[in-house]
Amino acid sequence: MPTYTIKTWTDAVKKHLDPYKIINKYYPEGSLAKKILIIHSELVTEKALKLATRVKHLAPDKRFIREAAMLHDIGIFLTHAPKIGCLGKEPYICHGILGRALLEAEGLLKHALVCERHTGTGITREDIKTQSLPLPDREMRPISLEEQIICFADKFFSKNPKKLQNEKPISKVLKSAGKFGEDKKKHIEDWMALFGT
Repeated sequence: MPTYTIKTWTDAVKKHLDPYKIINKYYPEGSLAKKILIIHSELVTEKALKLATRVKHLAPDKRFIREAAMLHDIGIFLTHAPKIGCLGKEPYICHGILGRALLEAEGLLKHALVCERHTGTGITREDIKTQSLPLPDREMRPISLEEQIICFADKFFSKNPKKLQNEKPISKVLKSAGKFGEDKKKHIEDWMALFGT
């Protein structure tokens, strides 16, 4: 009797995943938010794939990185950030959890975690408590290698329309992280060591 491998719906979607189709589903053609999202995400994706080649001995999943980096900010349109064309009602800090919800609804559970865990160098339960952040009480720090690669790559690019295509120097990335605490700066330094930047 032959045996069959049953694939989940998620596996089938991931095999043929086109991030642009998902972006098109939520962002109107010609909108400022869509333009900024795509440019930012393409730059982060390119940087993430370069970082992945620096740790090829750790076998990062480049296909997943390509997909998840393109979708890491999918939730921004639900936030109130008019300067980047986002006219939603939620605070910008919530874009990660909003993106997670969107991608979970698409059946992309691993991609969804990248959305939630990429903000800053990751958000801890302690951060949420001490800063009274409007976020669920849980750890939101990048765990997998791919999550860390995307999170680190994201730190090099702003969504500010005037600086959209400018890659930040590592000194600025460090300085920016340091504003949120020495532990955040240390995460950047650890990633610098890991990726040889």
